[in-house]
Formats: sequence, structure tokens, C-alpha cells
Amino acid sequence: MKSDTVKEFNFTGADFERVRTLIYQRAGISLADSKQEMVYSRLARRLRATGIVSFGRYLDDLEAGRLGEEWESFTNALTTNLTSFFREAHHFPLLAEHLLKLREQPITIWCSAASTGEEPYSIAMTACEAFNTLTPPVQIIATDIDTNVLATGANGVYGIDRIDKMAGERAKRFFQRGKGEQEGMVRVRSELRQLISFKQLNLLSDKWPLSGQFDVIFCRNVMIYFDKATQRKILARFVPLMKPNGLLFAGHSENFLYVSESLKLRGKTVYELDERRAAK
Repeated sequence: MKSDTVKEFNFTGADFERVRTLIYQRAGISLADSKQEMVYSRLARRLRATGIVSFGRYLDDLEAGRLGEEWESFTNALTTNLTSFFREAHHFPLLAEHLLKLREQPITIWCSAASTGEEPYSIAMTACEAFNTLTPPVQIIATDIDTNVLATGANGVYGIDRIDKMAGERAKRFFQRGKGEQEGMVRVRSELRQLISFKQLNLLSDKWPLSGQFDVIFCRNVMIYFDKATQRKILARFVPLMKPNGLLFAGHSENFLYVSESLKLRGKTVYELDERRAAK
């Protein structure tokens, strides 16, 4: 049987180009030509939610500021959040080793693309294991542009399937299983939640709500959504926020050496300051 391919809303090439321009200006995200269907699917939900019957009208009202806080929903809808606990696991032993070498406390860590919280909680668990305590001397700031995923992270509640691949002892130590109506769910222990502050931050904003320098910055699997000019701008702002012996963790498909002359490779997709160049 032939499927019905008629769309609920008319979505033209011109509409797609407007969306591409707006999300680039708003969040620095460069949408490929192949993302047109994805954009339609995600923004069609926003049309239904706002009661608007055409993309043209929706985008007009958005740009004119007639939709209240819709900019936030627009950005959230087009932000991809793929994450898991201990994703790219090779980073965490190196992180633990680095934390134990640091003399100055508290140790400050910024997770700049926190998504639903799995990454900052993985950082917190690594710190707990490294110092063998649920109250390690670390302070973690977890940021993201998407307010919906930040709320999930701050709450720290996940389906039990999210920890299926986690070692049993680790899961038992750091998670509490739900009972009754919460059966099938787990919650991160309160001690871990207290190590992390979740905040909204747009990497493209002129001002970041941050102070001081960091011993560690995680910026994994977000730069791939930015063009080279935007990557260069963000990395230039990271450099003065890194302590002299700080580390910057990148995603497996990201290479910062071609973008910033102030960084040098320390390990697999792990960078440190090249002091000769960073000081210039």
C-alpha cells in the first residue's frame, strides 16, 4: 500500500533556508542540506503547540517577537541531544589521573554541553571513585543551551535501561532504584547531584555566566554542529578560562588542532594549553 506523503504543513525550501539562518544566528548550529526533513518534523510540533498553520507565519511571528518565549522552544527543538553515561569511556581514566595530581582545591570542572546530565554525572562518579569518597573536592558546572534537557539533568532521574551497561558495583553505589510508581526508574544519589550546578548557557552569547578558571573543560560532540569560524571563536574564549595545567576534552570526531594554535594534544582527543602560543 502506498503511504501518504502529503505533509500537514507546507514547508518550502525558502522556509528551510530561513530556519537555517535563524538557528545559526541564535545557536551557531550549521544545518546541512540533508536536515530538511528533520527540521520539518521537529518544528511541526511547534506549529501545533502554538496553533499556527504555516511555517511562514510561524517564522514571521518568531522574528517579530510575537511568540513570547518561543525562541527557547525553537532552539530546544533543533538541538540534538545524544548522550549516555561514560560515553567515550577512554577519557575517564585520564580524567581520574589528572584530578589526583591537582593540588589546588576545590577542583573546578566545566561540562559545556551537558545535555540530559549523563556526562556531568559521569564526571562526578569518576571524581568520587578517584578520591574514594562521595564528597570529592570538585565543583562541576554543567551547561547547555536546551532548558528542557537541563531540567532532566538537575532532577537526575532516568529509566533503568540507561544504566544497563554500567558495572553493577558502580550502579549500586551511585544510583537509587525507584519503587512503586517509580519502579523501572533510577535516581542519581543526592551526594552526586550536590556536586553539580546546572545552568543555561549559549556558547554564542557575548557573556557567559562563569567566573574564574577551570582545571577541566569538557566540550564533547558539540563543535561538530558549528562551522570553523564559530569553532575558532569559541575555542579562543576557552583558552583564558583554562588554568595553566588545565585539560580540554573533545569528542571522538573533533580535532581542535586545526582550529586553535593555543592548544596541543595531550591524549586521544584531550588537549592542554600550548603555553608558548596561549600567552601571545
